[in-house]
Amino acid sequence: MTSSSSSSSSSFETSSGVACSLIASVLFALMYYHATLLAPLGGAGIYGWRILLTAPFLGAFILLSRRQAEIAGLWSRLRARPVLWLAMLLSSLLLGVQLWLFMWAPINGHGLDVSLGYFLLPLTLVLTGRLCFGERITRWQGAACALAALGVVNELLYAPRVSWPAFVVALGYPCYFALRRVLRTNHLGGMWFDMVLSLPVGLWFIAAPLPEGAGALRHPVLGILVLGVLSAVALAFMISANQRLKLGLFGLLSYVEPALLVGVSLWLGERIAQSQWLTYGSIWAAIALLACEGLLSLRALRPQALPR
Repeated sequence: MTSSSSSSSSSFETSSGVACSLIASVLFALMYYHATLLAPLGGAGIYGWRILLTAPFLGAFILLSRRQAEIAGLWSRLRARPVLWLAMLLSSLLLGVQLWLFMWAPINGHGLDVSLGYFLLPLTLVLTGRLCFGERITRWQGAACALAALGVVNELLYAPRVSWPAFVVALGYPCYFALRRVLRTNHLGGMWFDMVLSLPVGLWFIAAPLPEGAGALRHPVLGILVLGVLSAVALAFMISANQRLKLGLFGLLSYVEPALLVGVSLWLGERIAQSQWLTYGSIWAAIALLACEGLLSLRALRPQALPR
């Protein structure tokens, strides 16, 4: 009876975790599209409002989940070693660039480029783990990295324009995550510090006047509130999914978001150039290999059925 109850509870946790992850991906994709409705606000202004509205929510979530020790511990380290503030400023800058790019890309015709970067990200994280921390690369991961390298070479040689936002995402996030691991700030408290340090820049972007002749912002209060709700709720669902799911399954579901971002970009009128199909095809094939490896790993870890 006890084992049956435990199995049902575990199954519910997994099912609800999958639902939370999918909802988070959908909400992030909606925020991607919503940015295009906030004209004449540019990417910088939208980024500023997102930081201003999300940082307090994340702080409240940390308090409610009783994880304030993460903030207190980091604050104590910063007081003991003030030089760490420089590293924290760098960490905040690296995160800020990514959050700004996510808001800037869809309104400037680079939505597909950023989605390509998010597809590349799992592969560059694998390489970062190997090169920086000596983590082992499996044969599946090696083959996936080789396929992705083929796509990158095609992008550099034959694409009509180099997708620089894709490389900012694919190379910038690994630098951010690696720095957080070195600083031992790879927890929610560390992310909250990064956002708080970004607040002055965000407020400066918000206070900046709109371009001359840009006109008035349509539905300013409603549009900005919707942005804040989407950002905060998406983050909450993502955190909840991370808490409920095994890391392997959580990683597999992370591929849903860039797929949705591609859909949003195509809906907004962007198109994949003919010379880029090899790039996208190679990277999607690489992701398929990683997904297969993840599914096999999850299957191997699945507990055997107990005799009834």
